[in-house]
Amino acid sequence: MNRRAFIAAVAFALFAKPLTVTAQTAAGVYRLGILHPGTWTPSDPVLLGNWIPEALRELGYIEGQNLIVERRNAAGQPDQLPALARELVALRPDLIVASSPQPNRAVKDATSTIPIVMFAVGDPVRAGLVANLARPGGNLTGVAAVVPGGFMAKMLELLHQAVPKATRIAMLVNPTNEMHRILVPLEIPEAARRLGVQIQTIEARTVDEIEPALNAAVGERAEALFIQGDPVFNSPPARLPQLVARTGLPALYFFRTQVEAGGLMSYGPVLPELSRRAAIYVDRILKGAKPGDLAIEQPTKFELVINVRAARAITLEIPPALLARADEVIE
Repeated sequence: MNRRAFIAAVAFALFAKPLTVTAQTAAGVYRLGILHPGTWTPSDPVLLGNWIPEALRELGYIEGQNLIVERRNAAGQPDQLPALARELVALRPDLIVASSPQPNRAVKDATSTIPIVMFAVGDPVRAGLVANLARPGGNLTGVAAVVPGGFMAKMLELLHQAVPKATRIAMLVNPTNEMHRILVPLEIPEAARRLGVQIQTIEARTVDEIEPALNAAVGERAEALFIQGDPVFNSPPARLPQLVARTGLPALYFFRTQVEAGGLMSYGPVLPELSRRAAIYVDRILKGAKPGDLAIEQPTKFELVINVRAARAITLEIPPALLARADEVIE
């Protein structure tokens, strides 16, 4: 083949193939998709739409310059997630970041080729999203939200320490959340038996179902509320604490921003730090790493936050030993 024919063949190969991460890297601009089940608000506890781009900025990816961000949210309506995932996939982004189990399932079902970085999934192995944590395989990797094997039980123990006389505890779950369906039966019954409490499960699939669920808890004479982590319960974060305040019941949350919004106490991972870790996965994949070869990280730090103002509002005295254990006390 002569030199001119060789150049023509190479040019055809380059321009005839579909856009890939490598091709867009050469162009210097990346397209990132973000899928979140809640709403975009300035105080959203899982503010994936802002946290990830801000973390990527520290790594040199600047939105509006070398980064295009396509944001989609389900506004607390999980049934919208499959269509939103397909919409993002049709845009052919270099990579998609998804928060919590339901969005990751929707994106994984929509594409087997576009890399996915998950964020805030409790147990991705039990959820069936990956084969194992060390080598997830396929097109998905990222950061988990909890360490399986007792995290939910630990939350229940902390609530019991705050309200030791409570024997009837209502637990708010989202039945569309795979982690709730899988981990609650594994951890909660034994923990409840050990603590001598009765668990009343109340369900909310959407934001509109939260208030009726809380009313049901009050009707069944619940003495405390155990709020499982789910973005639907935090859209926006102040909504649920305001509804809980009307019940007069002490409540434990997963997201600290709900305590900052007036809730009593929370126990969970440091989500801004997890977003920075997720951004590192995005960076590595955009530089050529295969998601299936990147081990999934688990959080190493969990924080207990207590709002004593909220405790005073319901005439609850937090035990001094529990206050001493808190990572932060809001006066």
